[in-house]
Amino acid sequence: MLAEPKGLSQPGFFISLEGIEGTGKSTQASLLAERLSKYGVDVLLTREPGGTVIGNRIRDILLLPDHAEMSAVTELLLYNAARSQLLAEKILPALKKGKTVITDRFSDSTFAYQGYGRSIDMGLISSLDRIATGGLRPDVTLLLDLDIETGLTRNRSANKIDRIELEDIEFHRRVSEGFRELEKKEPDRIKIIDASASIEEITETAWRIVIDEMRKRGLL
Repeated sequence: MLAEPKGLSQPGFFISLEGIEGTGKSTQASLLAERLSKYGVDVLLTREPGGTVIGNRIRDILLLPDHAEMSAVTELLLYNAARSQLLAEKILPALKKGKTVITDRFSDSTFAYQGYGRSIDMGLISSLDRIATGGLRPDVTLLLDLDIETGLTRNRSANKIDRIELEDIEFHRRVSEGFRELEKKEPDRIKIIDASASIEEITETAWRIVIDEMRKRGLL
């Protein structure tokens, strides 16, 4: 087992967790933040869409099931608006202060859901992403991989139903395939984790990946 970290020696490290519905991203993000904090790492934990007052209001608009008439481009613009606010208000200031930022979803979700899922032109998505993020990417992305039916069943069992989850199975299949394609394009940044494993096994795998990446950059 890896030795526990002693804290950051240099500023700023950015971690994102990605995946389809029901993979346990929120749980793993919280566990990772808690574990890093115990060993002296200054952590900001956030989520998308949301993380700010403005972002949370946009989240409600995006996810309410009765907003079924929302167009794909409106959806794309709203996700980018929420992300831009989160970056300006929380993520960038935290990174500048040397904190480790953990976010439940970031730009990869937009490429997977709106690009592969909604079939919006990737060039358009990339252009909007550059406006919203300035090209910022996480230092490491943990992609929790799970079969679609299991993920959706998990969320429905927990009464987690939103507009995106109500999409048909083919949409979710395209999103899942999209995440895997993104990993193939950036394997050094995006690390796949089997989300069918136990919570404890996933936690340990995520921990090892994050600590290894931080050490590579001389942050531990």
